[in-house]
Amino acid sequence: MYIITRNIFRFVMVVLFQVLVMDNVMLNGYMVPYVYLLFILLMPFETPRWIVLISGFLLGLGIDLFEHTPGMHTAATVLLAFVRPYILSLLAPRDGYELETFPRVHFYGFTWFLKYTLLMVLVHHLALFYLEVFQLQNFLSTLSRVILSSILSASTIVLSQFFVFRK
Repeated sequence: MYIITRNIFRFVMVVLFQVLVMDNVMLNGYMVPYVYLLFILLMPFETPRWIVLISGFLLGLGIDLFEHTPGMHTAATVLLAFVRPYILSLLAPRDGYELETFPRVHFYGFTWFLKYTLLMVLVHHLALFYLEVFQLQNFLSTLSRVILSSILSASTIVLSQFFVFRK
């Protein structure tokens, strides 16, 4: 019961932090760090896939409700939840992941966490920003926005490992 309560609290805090704080941090007029992805990124390895998918749906829906974006964050976050096991298997250590560990810098090191975060954030941002414009007419400008926002979001997420999620 403690784990469920803790995750519900973490879910609410991540959504509120995103919509109340991070959405007000805008660089160059269009880059916002999306740190709400932390909820999906930091879920335990043993989490059943259906729970990750439902969590991704609820997380994206919560952000969509606050930001008035009709399903864009939901679609991108469900995609993120869907590809998470594939990215984790792609980056898995030779001996596999240790039981009862989490995808964090503390357990798997800075380089592993940076690769994991960059891949996950890039998948999310590609889906989100191309759904937002819903056309390929400005492909390169949208791609530059994806790359710059991914770097900003991934940097913020990696920094959180050292300031918020310490051992």
